[in-house]
Amino acid sequence: MVDLPSAAPQPLAGRVVLLSGAHGGLGAAAARACAAAGATLVLAGRRLPKLNRVYDAVAQAGPEPLLYPLDLEGAGPDDYAELADRLQAELGRLDGLLHCAAEFRGLTPLEHLDPAAFARAIHVNLTAPWWLVQACLPLLRQAPDAAVVVAVDDPARVGQAYWGGYGVAQHGLHALVRMLAAELAGTPVRVAGLQPGPMRTPLRARAYADDLGEDLRDPEAYAGACVTLLSAAGATHRGTVWDAAAGNAAP
Repeated sequence: MVDLPSAAPQPLAGRVVLLSGAHGGLGAAAARACAAAGATLVLAGRRLPKLNRVYDAVAQAGPEPLLYPLDLEGAGPDDYAELADRLQAELGRLDGLLHCAAEFRGLTPLEHLDPAAFARAIHVNLTAPWWLVQACLPLLRQAPDAAVVVAVDDPARVGQAYWGGYGVAQHGLHALVRMLAAELAGTPVRVAGLQPGPMRTPLRARAYADDLGEDLRDPEAYAGACVTLLSAAGATHRGTVWDAAAGNAAP
């Protein structure tokens, strides 16, 4: 008798996950991995043609996803509240929120940075993610095991010269993850950060024109970490920022 191969494990089976920045480098890779892990995905992003391509890939890998066009720069608290209401009405639940969206337009000395550009970077990379999480918290609290996962950059790197509002916002995201995790410690909602290593993405290319670092990886290298943090196994990383490249979590 020949043993048939067992089906691949699906640690996100039955879970609904909202993924912001779904058409970015890490977002698109995470979307495919989460779908293969069984998640029903709500794909949020501002570029509809790219979002449609991710939709097609995700639909082939797992449950049929939903599309939700969303521009973090222009959206306000009411828009995020409407998103949460639609998730409640159409899906009835939300088990995870994976935030991968980010904006970076290049290295510039703070002294010469346009004030509007600085404010935009702070808003898109820090304020908007918080508004999104805040709007979704009531729905996440209804799940028996919910996860908020925020992709963050290396603070030691982006805290150096010329990283501008993006660098400042990334330090804020690290603080936000730890603060919110502490406040939700007694609830079913887990909060964690994911700090991937250097990735081949358009965002990184704006800072490094000729990037030949030996530690450079494709975003797919960190997609599995996204699945882990969104699944029940992510409980071990609760309240931490997981340095996925180093394989450890910073408390």
